[in-house]
Amino acid sequence: MSVQIDNSNQQVSIKFVTLVSIVAALGGLLFGFDTAVVSGAVGFMKERFSLSEVEVGWAVSSLIIGCIVGAAASGVLSDRFGRKKVLIAAALLFIIGSIGSAIPDTFTGYIIARIIGGLGIGITSTLCPLYNAEIAPAKYRGRLVALNQFATVTGIFLVYFINTSIANHSDEAWNIASGWRWMFGFGAFPGLVFLVLLFFVPESPRWLIKQGRAAESLPILLRIHGEELAKKEVMEIKESFKQENGSIRQLFSPALRLALIVGVGLAILQQVTGINAVMYYAPEIFKQTGTGTNAALTQTILVGLINFLFTILAIWLIDKVGRKVLLLVGSASMTVCLAVIGIAFHTGHTSGNLVLVFILLYVASFAVSLGPVVWVIMSEIFPNRIRGKATAIASMALWIADYVVSQTFPPLLSSAGPAITFWIFGILSLVTFVFTMRVVPETKGRSLEEIESLWSAKKA
Repeated sequence: MSVQIDNSNQQVSIKFVTLVSIVAALGGLLFGFDTAVVSGAVGFMKERFSLSEVEVGWAVSSLIIGCIVGAAASGVLSDRFGRKKVLIAAALLFIIGSIGSAIPDTFTGYIIARIIGGLGIGITSTLCPLYNAEIAPAKYRGRLVALNQFATVTGIFLVYFINTSIANHSDEAWNIASGWRWMFGFGAFPGLVFLVLLFFVPESPRWLIKQGRAAESLPILLRIHGEELAKKEVMEIKESFKQENGSIRQLFSPALRLALIVGVGLAILQQVTGINAVMYYAPEIFKQTGTGTNAALTQTILVGLINFLFTILAIWLIDKVGRKVLLLVGSASMTVCLAVIGIAFHTGHTSGNLVLVFILLYVASFAVSLGPVVWVIMSEIFPNRIRGKATAIASMALWIADYVVSQTFPPLLSSAGPAITFWIFGILSLVTFVFTMRVVPETKGRSLEEIESLWSAKKA
Protein backbone atom coordinates (compact mmCIF):
# COMPACT_ATOMS: atom_id res chain seq x y z
CA MET A 1 0.00 0.00 0.00
CA SER A 2 1.43 3.38 -0.98
CA VAL A 3 0.46 6.41 1.08
CA GLN A 4 1.70 9.85 0.11
CA ILE A 5 1.46 12.18 3.10
CA ASP A 6 3.80 15.06 3.86
CA ASN A 7 5.03 14.74 7.43
CA SER A 8 8.00 17.10 7.21
CA ASN A 9 6.38 19.64 9.49
CA GLN A 10 5.86 18.23 13.00
CA GLN A 11 3.40 21.04 13.76
CA VAL A 12 1.06 19.68 11.11
CA SER A 13 0.89 16.28 12.80
CA ILE A 14 0.41 17.83 16.24
CA LYS A 15 -2.34 20.03 14.84
CA PHE A 16 -4.08 16.96 13.41
CA VAL A 17 -3.81 15.00 16.66
CA THR A 18 -4.95 17.98 18.72
CA LEU A 19 -8.02 18.60 16.56
CA VAL A 20 -9.01 14.94 16.69
CA SER A 21 -8.41 14.85 20.46
CA ILE A 22 -10.55 17.97 20.97
CA VAL A 23 -13.46 16.34 19.14
CA ALA A 24 -13.16 13.18 21.23
CA ALA A 25 -12.79 15.25 24.40
CA LEU A 26 -16.16 16.88 23.74
CA GLY A 27 -17.53 13.72 25.32
CA GLY A 28 -16.05 15.12 28.51
CA LEU A 29 -18.10 18.28 28.03
CA LEU A 30 -21.26 16.15 27.98
CA PHE A 31 -19.94 14.35 31.08
CA GLY A 32 -19.45 17.65 32.93
CA PHE A 33 -22.73 19.14 31.75
CA ASP A 34 -24.91 16.18 32.65
CA THR A 35 -23.36 15.47 36.05
CA ALA A 36 -23.47 19.14 37.16
CA VAL A 37 -26.78 20.29 35.66
CA VAL A 38 -28.69 18.64 38.50
CA SER A 39 -26.99 20.94 41.06
CA GLY A 40 -29.15 23.87 39.94
CA ALA A 41 -32.27 21.84 39.30
CA VAL A 42 -32.52 19.56 42.33
CA GLY A 43 -33.76 22.25 44.74
CA PHE A 44 -36.68 23.10 42.44
CA MET A 45 -37.36 19.42 41.74
CA LYS A 46 -37.53 18.76 45.48
CA GLU A 47 -40.44 21.19 45.67
CA ARG A 48 -42.05 20.06 42.40
CA PHE A 49 -42.14 16.36 43.33
CA SER A 50 -42.15 16.72 47.17
CA LEU A 51 -38.97 14.69 47.51
CA SER A 52 -37.48 13.30 50.71
CA GLU A 53 -33.73 13.55 51.43
CA VAL A 54 -33.23 10.01 50.14
CA GLU A 55 -35.19 10.85 46.96
CA VAL A 56 -33.08 13.97 46.48
CA GLY A 57 -30.03 11.70 46.53
CA TRP A 58 -31.75 9.41 44.02
CA ALA A 59 -32.57 12.39 41.75
CA VAL A 60 -28.84 13.10 41.61
CA SER A 61 -27.43 9.57 41.64
CA SER A 62 -29.86 7.88 39.21
CA LEU A 63 -27.70 9.18 36.35
CA ILE A 64 -24.78 7.29 37.85
CA ILE A 65 -26.62 3.95 37.68
CA GLY A 66 -26.63 4.42 33.90
CA CYS A 67 -22.99 5.52 34.04
CA ILE A 68 -21.98 2.33 35.84
CA VAL A 69 -23.71 0.14 33.25
CA GLY A 70 -22.38 2.23 30.34
CA ALA A 71 -18.83 2.11 31.68
CA ALA A 72 -19.06 -1.65 32.28
CA ALA A 73 -20.29 -2.29 28.73
CA SER A 74 -17.96 0.18 27.01
CA GLY A 75 -14.92 -2.10 27.00
CA VAL A 76 -16.59 -5.12 25.41
CA LEU A 77 -18.57 -2.97 22.94
CA SER A 78 -15.60 -0.84 21.86
CA ASP A 79 -13.33 -3.87 21.49
CA ARG A 80 -15.91 -5.46 19.20
CA PHE A 81 -17.30 -2.51 17.21
CA GLY A 82 -14.55 0.09 17.54
CA ARG A 83 -14.12 3.21 19.66
CA LYS A 84 -15.75 5.56 17.13
CA LYS A 85 -19.01 3.67 16.55
CA VAL A 86 -19.63 3.19 20.25
CA LEU A 87 -19.00 6.89 20.92
CA ILE A 88 -21.59 7.75 18.26
CA ALA A 89 -24.10 5.51 20.04
CA ALA A 90 -23.20 7.22 23.35
CA ALA A 91 -23.92 10.66 21.84
CA LEU A 92 -27.38 9.48 20.77
CA LEU A 93 -28.11 8.12 24.27
CA PHE A 94 -27.05 11.43 25.79
CA ILE A 95 -29.38 13.42 23.53
CA ILE A 96 -32.30 11.11 24.34
CA GLY A 97 -31.54 11.37 28.05
CA SER A 98 -31.34 15.18 28.00
CA ILE A 99 -34.66 15.62 26.24
CA GLY A 100 -36.29 12.87 28.28
CA SER A 101 -35.20 14.45 31.58
CA ALA A 102 -36.85 17.75 30.61
CA ILE A 103 -40.35 16.54 29.74
CA PRO A 104 -41.65 14.05 32.36
CA ASP A 105 -44.61 14.79 34.62
CA THR A 106 -43.59 12.10 37.11
CA PHE A 107 -40.45 11.55 39.15
CA THR A 108 -40.24 7.99 37.78
CA GLY A 109 -40.20 9.29 34.18
CA TYR A 110 -37.35 11.63 35.09
CA ILE A 111 -35.37 8.77 36.68
CA ILE A 112 -35.72 6.57 33.58
CA ALA A 113 -34.51 9.38 31.30
CA ARG A 114 -31.54 10.13 33.56
CA ILE A 115 -30.47 6.48 33.53
CA ILE A 116 -30.62 6.46 29.70
CA GLY A 117 -28.45 9.59 29.58
CA GLY A 118 -26.14 7.99 32.12
CA LEU A 119 -25.48 5.08 29.77
CA GLY A 120 -24.04 7.56 27.28
CA ILE A 121 -22.00 9.37 29.93
CA GLY A 122 -20.56 6.11 31.27
CA ILE A 123 -19.42 5.18 27.77
CA THR A 124 -17.89 8.58 26.92
CA SER A 125 -16.15 8.89 30.30
CA THR A 126 -14.34 5.63 29.55
CA LEU A 127 -13.74 5.79 25.82
CA CYS A 128 -12.91 9.46 25.22
CA PRO A 129 -9.70 9.48 27.32
CA LEU A 130 -8.89 5.95 26.10
CA TYR A 131 -9.27 7.03 22.46
CA ASN A 132 -7.07 10.08 23.00
CA ALA A 133 -4.41 7.96 24.72
CA GLU A 134 -4.37 5.52 21.80
CA ILE A 135 -3.98 8.22 19.17
CA ALA A 136 -1.56 10.61 20.93
CA PRO A 137 2.26 10.62 20.71
CA ALA A 138 3.88 9.77 24.06
CA LYS A 139 5.41 13.25 24.41
CA TYR A 140 2.00 14.94 24.32
CA ARG A 141 -0.26 12.16 25.59
CA GLY A 142 -0.74 13.59 29.09
CA ARG A 143 -2.05 16.95 27.95
CA LEU A 144 -4.10 15.51 25.07
CA VAL A 145 -5.82 13.00 27.35
CA ALA A 146 -6.25 15.76 29.95
CA LEU A 147 -8.22 17.69 27.32
CA ASN A 148 -11.06 15.37 28.26
CA GLN A 149 -11.00 16.65 31.84
CA PHE A 150 -10.70 20.22 30.55
CA ALA A 151 -13.84 19.64 28.49
CA THR A 152 -15.51 18.14 31.57
CA VAL A 153 -14.84 21.18 33.75
CA THR A 154 -15.82 23.44 30.85
CA GLY A 155 -19.16 21.65 30.77
CA ILE A 156 -19.52 22.10 34.54
CA PHE A 157 -18.59 25.78 34.32
CA LEU A 158 -21.01 26.44 31.46
CA VAL A 159 -23.88 24.63 33.12
CA TYR A 160 -23.50 26.72 36.27
CA PHE A 161 -23.94 29.85 34.13
CA ILE A 162 -26.87 28.29 32.27
CA ASN A 163 -28.56 27.17 35.48
CA THR A 164 -28.16 30.60 37.06
CA SER A 165 -29.44 32.38 33.93
CA ILE A 166 -32.51 30.13 33.76
CA ALA A 167 -33.19 30.43 37.50
CA ASN A 168 -33.01 34.24 37.25
CA HIS A 169 -35.35 34.31 34.26
CA SER A 170 -38.46 34.29 36.41
CA ASP A 171 -39.74 33.70 39.93
CA GLU A 172 -39.56 30.67 42.23
CA ALA A 173 -42.91 29.30 41.10
CA TRP A 174 -41.82 29.26 37.44
CA ASN A 175 -38.55 27.52 38.32
CA ILE A 176 -40.41 24.84 40.26
CA ALA A 177 -42.84 24.29 37.37
CA SER A 178 -40.58 24.76 34.30
CA GLY A 179 -37.13 26.21 35.00
CA TRP A 180 -35.51 22.91 35.92
CA ARG A 181 -36.84 21.39 32.67
CA TRP A 182 -34.96 23.97 30.59
CA MET A 183 -31.77 23.22 32.54
CA PHE A 184 -31.87 19.55 31.52
CA GLY A 185 -33.16 20.11 27.99
CA PHE A 186 -30.33 22.49 27.10
CA GLY A 187 -27.95 19.50 27.15
CA ALA A 188 -29.32 18.23 23.83
CA PHE A 189 -27.42 21.00 21.97
CA PRO A 190 -23.82 19.99 22.94
CA GLY A 191 -24.87 16.35 22.46
CA LEU A 192 -25.88 17.08 18.87
CA VAL A 193 -22.59 18.93 18.16
CA PHE A 194 -20.60 15.97 19.53
CA LEU A 195 -22.60 13.52 17.42
CA VAL A 196 -21.98 15.42 14.17
CA LEU A 197 -18.24 15.96 14.76
CA LEU A 198 -17.63 12.29 15.56
CA PHE A 199 -18.26 11.41 11.91
CA PHE A 200 -15.11 13.38 10.98
CA VAL A 201 -12.57 11.67 13.28
CA PRO A 202 -10.65 8.47 12.42
CA GLU A 203 -10.90 5.16 14.22
CA SER A 204 -8.25 4.34 16.85
CA PRO A 205 -5.17 2.99 15.00
CA ARG A 206 -4.43 0.55 17.83
CA TRP A 207 -7.94 -0.89 17.59
CA LEU A 208 -7.55 -1.24 13.81
CA ILE A 209 -4.29 -3.15 14.24
CA LYS A 210 -5.91 -5.35 16.85
CA GLN A 211 -8.57 -6.23 14.24
CA GLY A 212 -5.89 -7.16 11.71
CA ARG A 213 -6.44 -3.95 9.71
CA ALA A 214 -2.92 -2.52 9.97
CA ALA A 215 -3.13 -1.12 6.42
CA GLU A 216 -6.02 1.12 7.51
CA SER A 217 -4.13 2.29 10.58
CA LEU A 218 -0.98 3.31 8.71
CA PRO A 219 -2.34 6.55 7.12
CA ILE A 220 -3.53 7.66 10.57
CA LEU A 221 -0.18 6.89 12.22
CA LEU A 222 1.65 8.62 9.36
CA ARG A 223 -0.24 11.82 10.10
CA ILE A 224 0.63 11.50 13.79
CA HIS A 225 4.28 10.34 13.75
CA GLY A 226 5.77 10.66 10.28
CA GLU A 227 6.87 7.73 8.11
CA GLU A 228 9.76 6.29 10.13
CA LEU A 229 8.10 6.43 13.54
CA ALA A 230 4.74 5.29 12.15
CA LYS A 231 6.20 2.05 10.81
CA LYS A 232 8.03 1.46 14.08
CA GLU A 233 4.81 2.11 16.00
CA VAL A 234 2.91 -0.45 13.91
CA MET A 235 5.55 -3.10 14.62
CA GLU A 236 5.58 -2.37 18.38
CA ILE A 237 1.78 -2.50 18.58
CA LYS A 238 1.66 -5.79 16.65
CA GLU A 239 4.32 -7.25 18.92
CA SER A 240 2.43 -6.20 22.06
CA PHE A 241 -0.66 -8.02 20.84
CA LYS A 242 1.35 -11.20 20.20
CA GLN A 243 2.45 -11.24 23.82
CA GLU A 244 -1.05 -11.08 25.27
CA ASN A 245 -4.09 -13.33 25.35
CA GLY A 246 -6.48 -10.43 25.99
CA SER A 247 -8.53 -12.09 28.76
CA ILE A 248 -9.74 -10.39 31.92
CA ARG A 249 -7.91 -13.08 33.89
CA GLN A 250 -4.65 -11.63 32.62
CA LEU A 251 -5.22 -8.52 34.77
CA PHE A 252 -4.99 -10.67 37.87
CA SER A 253 -1.67 -12.20 36.83
CA PRO A 254 1.37 -11.21 38.92
CA ALA A 255 2.72 -9.08 36.05
CA LEU A 256 -0.37 -6.86 35.81
CA ARG A 257 -2.01 -7.10 39.23
CA LEU A 258 -0.33 -3.85 40.31
CA ALA A 259 -1.68 -2.07 37.22
CA LEU A 260 -5.19 -3.12 38.20
CA ILE A 261 -4.66 -1.97 41.80
CA VAL A 262 -3.39 1.41 40.62
CA GLY A 263 -6.18 1.94 38.08
CA VAL A 264 -9.08 0.87 40.28
CA GLY A 265 -7.59 2.39 43.45
CA LEU A 266 -7.13 5.84 41.92
CA ALA A 267 -10.57 5.67 40.30
CA ILE A 268 -12.25 5.06 43.66
CA LEU A 269 -10.12 7.60 45.54
CA GLN A 270 -10.90 10.30 42.99
CA GLN A 271 -14.55 10.08 44.00
CA VAL A 272 -14.53 9.28 47.72
CA THR A 273 -12.45 12.39 48.43
CA GLY A 274 -15.69 14.31 47.89
CA ILE A 275 -15.36 16.32 44.70
CA ASN A 276 -18.74 15.42 43.26
CA ALA A 277 -20.46 16.01 46.58
CA VAL A 278 -19.28 19.60 46.12
CA MET A 279 -20.05 19.72 42.39
CA TYR A 280 -23.53 18.18 42.66
CA TYR A 281 -24.63 19.88 45.87
CA ALA A 282 -22.64 23.15 45.89
CA PRO A 283 -25.71 25.41 46.23
CA GLU A 284 -27.05 23.28 49.08
CA ILE A 285 -23.65 23.34 50.85
CA PHE A 286 -23.46 27.12 50.63
CA LYS A 287 -27.01 27.37 52.00
CA GLN A 288 -25.67 25.56 55.10
CA THR A 289 -23.58 28.69 55.76
CA GLY A 290 -26.68 30.89 55.71
CA THR A 291 -26.37 31.97 52.08
CA GLY A 292 -29.56 32.65 50.11
CA THR A 293 -30.55 30.74 46.95
CA ASN A 294 -29.36 33.33 44.41
CA ALA A 295 -26.09 33.98 46.26
CA ALA A 296 -25.51 30.21 46.54
CA LEU A 297 -25.90 29.82 42.77
CA THR A 298 -23.48 32.71 42.22
CA GLN A 299 -20.90 31.16 44.55
CA THR A 300 -21.34 27.90 42.64
CA ILE A 301 -20.21 29.74 39.48
CA LEU A 302 -16.99 30.62 41.34
CA VAL A 303 -16.49 26.90 42.03
CA GLY A 304 -16.86 26.20 38.31
CA LEU A 305 -14.46 29.02 37.38
CA ILE A 306 -11.72 27.78 39.73
CA ASN A 307 -12.20 24.23 38.48
CA PHE A 308 -11.87 25.50 34.91
CA LEU A 309 -8.75 27.65 35.46
CA PHE A 310 -6.79 25.08 37.46
CA THR A 311 -7.56 22.33 34.98
CA ILE A 312 -5.86 24.52 32.35
CA LEU A 313 -2.85 24.70 34.69
CA ALA A 314 -2.90 20.90 35.03
CA ILE A 315 -2.85 20.44 31.24
CA TRP A 316 0.26 22.65 31.07
CA LEU A 317 2.00 20.83 33.95
CA ILE A 318 1.11 17.18 33.41
CA ASP A 319 3.76 16.43 30.76
CA LYS A 320 6.30 18.72 32.46
CA VAL A 321 6.33 17.73 36.14
CA GLY A 322 4.65 14.35 35.72
CA ARG A 323 1.55 12.57 36.98
CA LYS A 324 2.80 11.47 40.40
CA VAL A 325 4.00 14.88 41.60
CA LEU A 326 0.65 16.47 40.75
CA LEU A 327 -1.22 13.72 42.61
CA LEU A 328 0.94 14.12 45.72
CA VAL A 329 0.73 17.92 45.87
CA GLY A 330 -2.98 17.96 45.09
CA SER A 331 -4.04 15.29 47.60
CA ALA A 332 -1.96 16.89 50.37
CA SER A 333 -3.57 20.27 49.73
CA MET A 334 -7.06 18.71 49.60
CA THR A 335 -6.46 17.11 53.00
CA VAL A 336 -5.64 20.46 54.59
CA CYS A 337 -8.56 22.28 52.93
CA LEU A 338 -11.13 19.67 53.98
CA ALA A 339 -9.83 19.70 57.56
CA VAL A 340 -10.26 23.50 57.73
CA ILE A 341 -13.78 23.34 56.21
CA GLY A 342 -14.75 20.74 58.82
CA ILE A 343 -13.34 22.91 61.63
CA ALA A 344 -15.27 25.94 60.33
CA PHE A 345 -18.57 24.06 60.44
CA HIS A 346 -17.72 22.47 63.81
CA THR A 347 -16.96 25.81 65.46
CA GLY A 348 -19.75 27.70 63.69
CA HIS A 349 -17.44 30.14 61.88
CA THR A 350 -19.38 29.97 58.61
CA SER A 351 -20.89 33.45 58.35
CA GLY A 352 -17.92 34.96 56.47
CA ASN A 353 -16.10 33.70 53.40
CA LEU A 354 -13.91 31.12 55.17
CA VAL A 355 -15.87 28.09 53.93
CA LEU A 356 -16.12 29.53 50.40
CA VAL A 357 -12.37 30.26 50.23
CA PHE A 358 -11.33 26.78 51.36
CA ILE A 359 -13.88 25.05 49.13
CA LEU A 360 -12.37 27.00 46.23
CA LEU A 361 -8.85 25.97 47.32
CA TYR A 362 -10.01 22.37 47.63
CA VAL A 363 -11.52 22.45 44.12
CA ALA A 364 -8.32 24.05 42.76
CA SER A 365 -6.23 21.29 44.36
CA PHE A 366 -8.44 18.60 42.86
CA ALA A 367 -8.51 20.25 39.44
CA VAL A 368 -4.73 20.32 39.18
CA SER A 369 -4.30 16.73 40.34
CA LEU A 370 -6.90 13.99 40.76
CA GLY A 371 -9.31 15.51 38.23
CA PRO A 372 -7.25 15.12 35.05
CA VAL A 373 -4.40 12.87 36.23
CA VAL A 374 -6.55 9.90 37.25
CA TRP A 375 -8.22 9.75 33.81
CA VAL A 376 -4.80 10.00 32.12
CA ILE A 377 -3.32 7.17 34.20
CA MET A 378 -6.40 4.96 33.72
CA SER A 379 -6.14 5.37 29.95
CA GLU A 380 -2.43 4.53 29.67
CA ILE A 381 -1.41 1.90 32.24
CA PHE A 382 -3.12 -1.18 30.77
CA PRO A 383 -1.78 -3.43 27.96
CA ASN A 384 -2.99 -2.87 24.39
CA ARG A 385 -5.14 -5.97 23.94
CA ILE A 386 -6.87 -5.68 27.30
CA ARG A 387 -7.00 -1.86 27.49
CA GLY A 388 -10.67 -1.46 26.55
CA LYS A 389 -11.94 -3.99 29.09
CA ALA A 390 -9.48 -2.95 31.82
CA THR A 391 -10.23 0.75 31.47
CA ALA A 392 -13.94 -0.11 31.63
CA ILE A 393 -13.38 -1.96 34.92
CA ALA A 394 -11.55 1.05 36.44
CA SER A 395 -14.17 3.46 35.09
CA MET A 396 -16.99 1.30 36.48
CA ALA A 397 -15.29 1.36 39.89
CA LEU A 398 -15.10 5.15 39.66
CA TRP A 399 -18.81 5.46 38.88
CA ILE A 400 -19.79 3.07 41.67
CA ALA A 401 -17.81 5.20 44.12
CA ASP A 402 -19.45 8.32 42.66
CA TYR A 403 -22.88 6.75 43.18
CA VAL A 404 -22.14 5.91 46.81
CA VAL A 405 -20.96 9.47 47.52
CA SER A 406 -23.81 11.23 45.70
CA GLN A 407 -26.51 8.96 47.19
CA THR A 408 -25.25 9.14 50.78
CA PHE A 409 -24.18 12.79 50.91
CA PRO A 410 -27.62 14.39 51.61
CA PRO A 411 -28.54 11.97 54.43
CA LEU A 412 -24.98 12.16 55.84
CA LEU A 413 -25.05 15.96 55.74
CA SER A 414 -28.37 16.09 57.61
CA SER A 415 -27.54 13.38 60.17
CA ALA A 416 -23.79 13.59 60.92
CA GLY A 417 -23.52 17.26 59.95
CA PRO A 418 -21.17 19.07 57.55
CA ALA A 419 -18.15 19.00 59.88
CA ILE A 420 -18.01 15.19 60.17
CA THR A 421 -18.83 14.83 56.47
CA PHE A 422 -15.92 16.99 55.32
CA TRP A 423 -13.53 15.40 57.82
CA ILE A 424 -14.34 11.99 56.31
CA PHE A 425 -13.42 13.35 52.88
CA GLY A 426 -10.23 14.79 54.38
CA ILE A 427 -9.15 11.42 55.81
CA LEU A 428 -9.71 9.80 52.41
CA SER A 429 -7.62 12.53 50.76
CA LEU A 430 -4.80 11.61 53.14
CA VAL A 431 -5.24 7.96 52.11
CA THR A 432 -4.89 9.11 48.49
CA PHE A 433 -1.55 10.78 49.30
CA VAL A 434 -0.18 7.62 50.93
CA PHE A 435 -1.49 5.36 48.15
CA THR A 436 0.14 7.55 45.48
CA MET A 437 3.43 7.70 47.34
CA ARG A 438 3.65 3.94 47.75
CA VAL A 439 2.24 2.30 44.60
CA VAL A 440 1.64 4.77 41.72
CA PRO A 441 4.48 4.83 39.14
CA GLU A 442 5.47 7.79 36.97
CA THR A 443 4.38 7.31 33.33
CA LYS A 444 5.40 10.69 31.91
CA GLY A 445 7.08 10.48 28.49
CA ARG A 446 6.70 6.70 28.07
CA SER A 447 4.95 5.10 25.10
CA LEU A 448 1.98 2.86 25.87
CA GLU A 449 4.10 -0.17 24.99
CA GLU A 450 6.89 1.01 27.34
CA ILE A 451 4.37 1.43 30.18
CA GLU A 452 3.18 -2.11 29.52
CA SER A 453 6.73 -3.44 29.90
CA LEU A 454 7.11 -1.40 33.11
CA TRP A 455 4.79 -3.77 34.99
CA SER A 456 6.85 -6.80 33.97
CA ALA A 457 9.98 -5.01 35.16
CA LYS A 458 8.36 -4.25 38.54
CA LYS A 459 7.44 -7.92 38.92
CA ALA A 460 11.03 -8.91 38.22
